[in-house]
Amino acid sequence: MNGLHILAEFHDCAGEPRLLRNAEALAALCRRACAEAGLEVVAAAFHQFPEAGATGALVLAESHLAVHTWPEQNAVTCDLYVCNHSRDNRAAAESAYRALALAFQAGRSVRRDVERGRLGAAAPVSGT
Repeated sequence: MNGLHILAEFHDCAGEPRLLRNAEALAALCRRACAEAGLEVVAAAFHQFPEAGATGALVLAESHLAVHTWPEQNAVTCDLYVCNHSRDNRAAAESAYRALALAFQAGRSVRRDVERGRLGAAAPVSGT
C-alpha cells in the first residue's frame, strides 16, 4: 500500500500535437514511459473523443497511470500511483513522470505528491 501518488497538470503544452489529439499516440507514450521506468503494464484502455482529445489508463502491477488530454486548451492531466509492495518504486514513479513531462513540454505545470499508506497514529473508530 505504501507508495507515491503523483497528480499533475500540464498547461501550455508544446510537445507533439498528436500526443494530445490521438489516443494511439498517447497510449504509446504512456506504455513507453512505464516500460522505461521498469513498471509492468497488465491492462490498458484508451479512448479517442471525436474531434477532441483522448483519455486513457494503464493498470500497472504496481498500481496505475491515467492521462486525460484537452488539446483545445493545450493541457493534460495525469494521475500516477506507484505502490511499494515488494520494493521501493519511488524512482520508477519519478522516471515515468519525467518521461511524460518531457514529452508534453508544458510551459506551466502543477504537481501534487501524495504519500500513500503511511498512516500515523490513527484515532480509534467509534461505534464499533
